[in-house]
Amino acid sequence: MNVYQQRFTPLQQLLHWVMAACVLAMLFIGVGMVSSTEPKYLRLISIHVSLGITVLVLALIRLAVRLRYGAPPLPADMPAGMKTAARVSHYLLYIFMISMPLVGWAMLSTADYPIVLFGSVRLPAILSQSDGLHTFFLRLHITVAFLFFALILLHVGAALMHALIRRDGVFQTMVPAGRAARSHASDGRRVERA
Repeated sequence: MNVYQQRFTPLQQLLHWVMAACVLAMLFIGVGMVSSTEPKYLRLISIHVSLGITVLVLALIRLAVRLRYGAPPLPADMPAGMKTAARVSHYLLYIFMISMPLVGWAMLSTADYPIVLFGSVRLPAILSQSDGLHTFFLRLHITVAFLFFALILLHVGAALMHALIRRDGVFQTMVPAGRAARSHASDGRRVERA
């Protein structure tokens, strides 16, 4: 079996790269909010909240698409420990992509802060106002953000390892077909078109 013929669907690839951009933007905006003054802070939190809910919706769509279409098989020569790590890290990515926005939504709800998306769509609170719960969800949101960032770094490192060191086709499964073929052709390997 040729691993280059086994790839994620174009929809899965699109969702992956759009979500990657949203998640990275959201994480960096979250860091920027910490050191911002009030006018800038309010603008950043509006963008951060909108991106967070967008990530939540896209993650649910992506999960449904993943359950429907599955994922390409991992290379047969990949060590069992690496295969287990890949599966566990993907489960964790889905857990973080879904739980992180929900924790943020709960945090804002318990602060009785209006949750407005893209300047016009108002979401309902999912919990009642509570200072104690707000503090809990704020701490949880920050902790989960650091864990999520660490997991993203691990994911990027694994992708680079597959692309540059193992060169086993795993990275190419998430790259559009034309780009994957060009990158492998420059690598000197024989590539069959899907």
